[in-house]
Amino acid sequence: MLEQLFKLKEHGTTVRTEILAGVTTFLTMAYIIFVNPSMLSATGMDHGAVFVATCLAAAVGCIVMGLAANYPVAQAPGMGLNAFFTYGVVLGMGHTWQVALAAVFLSGICFIILSVLKVREWLINAIPLSMRTGISAGIGLFLAFIALQNSGIVVDNPATLVGLGDMKAWGAIMAALSFFLTIALVVRGVKGGVMIAILAVTAISVLFGYQEYAGIVSLPPSVAPTFMQLDFAGAFEVGIVSIVFAFLFVDLFDTAGTLVGVAQKADLVDEKGNIPRLNRALLADSSATSIGALFGTSNTTSYIESVSGVAVGGRTGLTAVTVGVLFILSLFFAPLAGMIPAYATAGALFYVAILMMSGLVSIDWRDLTEAAPVMVTCLLIPLTYSIADGIGLGFIAYALIKLLSGKGRDVNISVWIIAALFAAKLAFS
Repeated sequence: MLEQLFKLKEHGTTVRTEILAGVTTFLTMAYIIFVNPSMLSATGMDHGAVFVATCLAAAVGCIVMGLAANYPVAQAPGMGLNAFFTYGVVLGMGHTWQVALAAVFLSGICFIILSVLKVREWLINAIPLSMRTGISAGIGLFLAFIALQNSGIVVDNPATLVGLGDMKAWGAIMAALSFFLTIALVVRGVKGGVMIAILAVTAISVLFGYQEYAGIVSLPPSVAPTFMQLDFAGAFEVGIVSIVFAFLFVDLFDTAGTLVGVAQKADLVDEKGNIPRLNRALLADSSATSIGALFGTSNTTSYIESVSGVAVGGRTGLTAVTVGVLFILSLFFAPLAGMIPAYATAGALFYVAILMMSGLVSIDWRDLTEAAPVMVTCLLIPLTYSIADGIGLGFIAYALIKLLSGKGRDVNISVWIIAALFAAKLAFS
């Protein structure tokens, strides 16, 4: 049965290798079951329900990806998108989390339509590579800034907006330890290093009485507090359109970049460099986003950590299905997830930020018409505390700088449209 489903021999792999690859991938990305509930619960969402929604959305995404597309690509609620959900849409713009969930659902539906109509390739190819890189790096900086805030390392300052917090405080010390442990374990190639660092800092906090022990294993909490709690009436307001677009935009490029990277690493591209069954993979991703929103979590996306499973031999969807099964088993570790303090996840956020910023090496910094919009995007995403505003201002800067520099013809029509839409939003909001 497994041979028929996944064509193991054709891909030169075995059941044992695929399962091992799945376990490896899961260990490298399992930190999301701790980080996502911690982040989304800041909106007022029930922590236990978000934990269950995270595991279920990840399981659905992985299993659909494995069965429909037969790719060793794992999925889960995405980092950056959960930050935008919490600190941008809800805490920043003042929308309810129910409206934000509806916006996530609608972005998933739009993603499905784009995939079915095969518009995705045109849209991705139309957006300059420098802007795609700048958006990713800006979100990385945003995550790092959130980590510094949550741990008390960066605090409010009435004179300078921000300042250094009390570095002798327990949260700041543990956040620094979380970061150093994470980097050290990843560099040493320890499987699950990010998760180990989170658990180690939590254990130290419990041992010294800064965190209350709540147990490790139990029956899964109820998902009822967040299940089907979407507010579509609020999501159809004019002002929410840009939010839906931002969710879609970031998810689209995040997914595309991850799929390309993992497929190349696994040698799954054809002789022309194209990815077979790409639309199936995109449909799996977009479907998981909509289903995840129904359960009660932010956008589900493909994880670059899937490369770790590919590195140990994962080549088929059996790897992804294995990850999905492990996420289902994780449902029984809700008490452990509930004990994780915000400062314990700081290392994970910084680690993801580093990965997201690494693409800046591909920018041609000698070409100011490319470098300047990237810098605008990178800085304004964290400094405006809004991924949507940062993206919009970045596109406006790209179009105007090219035009005023005499290179207006280099700008694709889709970039002009996006820049005009964001300019209209700023003018009339």
